[in-house]
Amino acid sequence: MPTKITIIYDNPVDPDAFEAGWPESLELAKALPGLERLESGKVWPKEDGTATPKYRTLDLYFADYDAASAAVAGPEAGAFFPTVFGLGEAGVTALFTDVEPA
Repeated sequence: MPTKITIIYDNPVDPDAFEAGWPESLELAKALPGLERLESGKVWPKEDGTATPKYRTLDLYFADYDAASAAVAGPEAGAFFPTVFGLGEAGVTALFTDVEPA
């Protein structure tokens, strides 16, 4: 079954600093072995002006669980994940998900 790694970022203390580091993190994510597709999203602001529940998401798609597991164990992950946790200083959640057909 296809597997997706989802990274969910909490609202950063300094959004400008987060955005400045975002392109580098995306480039490092693209270097993960076995990556088939990448989706990046920014959470829409709330209409009432209150803070969004989260700030950004990053979805990394792999052929299966084994491919996703191998991708996070290699040297490319050693370069990528420090940027994840550096940008996610306010909090970050990472999930491995079995992608089910709709």
